[in-house]
Amino acid sequence: MPNVMDTLRARGFIKQTVYEDELYDLLGRESVPFYIGFDPTADSLHVGHFMQLVAMKHMQDAGHKPIVLIGGGTAMIGDPSGRTDMRAMMTKETIAHHVECFKTQMSRFLRFEGENAAIIVNNADWLLNLNYVDFLREIGVYFSVNKMLTAECFKTRMERGLSFLEFNYMLMQAYDFLVLHRKYGCSLELGGDDQWSNILAGADLIRRKEHKSAFAMTFELLTTSEGKKMGKTQKGAVWLDKNKTSPYEFYQYWRNTADSDVEKCFRLLTFIPMEEIEELCRYRDERMNAAKERLAFELTRTVHGEEEAERAKREARAAFGGEGELSVKEISADSIVGVLVAAGLAKSNGEARRLIEQGGVSVDEEKVTDLSMSLPAEFVLHKGKKVHLKIRLK
Repeated sequence: MPNVMDTLRARGFIKQTVYEDELYDLLGRESVPFYIGFDPTADSLHVGHFMQLVAMKHMQDAGHKPIVLIGGGTAMIGDPSGRTDMRAMMTKETIAHHVECFKTQMSRFLRFEGENAAIIVNNADWLLNLNYVDFLREIGVYFSVNKMLTAECFKTRMERGLSFLEFNYMLMQAYDFLVLHRKYGCSLELGGDDQWSNILAGADLIRRKEHKSAFAMTFELLTTSEGKKMGKTQKGAVWLDKNKTSPYEFYQYWRNTADSDVEKCFRLLTFIPMEEIEELCRYRDERMNAAKERLAFELTRTVHGEEEAERAKREARAAFGGEGELSVKEISADSIVGVLVAAGLAKSNGEARRLIEQGGVSVDEEKVTDLSMSLPAEFVLHKGKKVHLKIRLK
């Protein structure tokens, strides 16, 4: 079996590592407990989290043991990384609810039984009852404030203001790594490259305090070829919860991937062999549409299951290519403005009118220009190029 670092590197995951040769040797010799942290700032995982779960599955399939750390404790502080302002504070009850939602979703992607089974831990279990003075004496002595201020996650906040509350975050995340090292033998932390400073701090703490090997590895962020974060739409994040982002919307998001980003998404988000990906993305012409459809189907199947993926594919083909059938939405309305609001495509009558005035609404193949147009009993409603619904008027 190839070393998992070879797999991750070939697929474009790895951005930075520390003690790389030593880590490569370790991953090739034995099963390594590793962890990734997830802060429960919402009641669902999103596409950015999904990429981390894919990496964890590659690691688990190669024989290594995943530890999913849910940041129920660190969420009480808020991670300053990648932000220009302070995160909103959440109650313990809200965080606990988000933790349960995460556990349910993650069980679809990782094995929690059998050999090298994944485990889920919550850092609230050891952070919330810490004695502050004891923590400073045991952990704080290993951190240089001068060095911390050079970390990218802090530098970007200095002009806007960095609270002492958030300044503690690096120490807490490093302490998480130390606790997992002591309790489970965890010697590797993984995460997005915006977490490099925090992850490196944990590995350094273990090496200095425990005099044992510990490693850090970060992944490329999921961005477009233009450098923008993927997984964002006008409505917000692309969620893994079907009640927040429907399987059809999820499918359509990936079906509309820019040609230049398709191969990257295949490599980072699917388990399709590299040779097959290269074949799918070989042609930079209209044949790329088949690759986009395959990408959308594979991701929807992984997140929502085979049945939902097949349904989303049929609906998309019906909307764009005249194949299959769109699911029908029954609506009681007497105008196109009312239909848009009732269908959830506009928040108000005023927004619906603006969409129509901007030329963004069509009924079947006719662009709507008349607010009082008569509507057939059943039709396909198009909002822009990406939203298509079959409407049946009651």
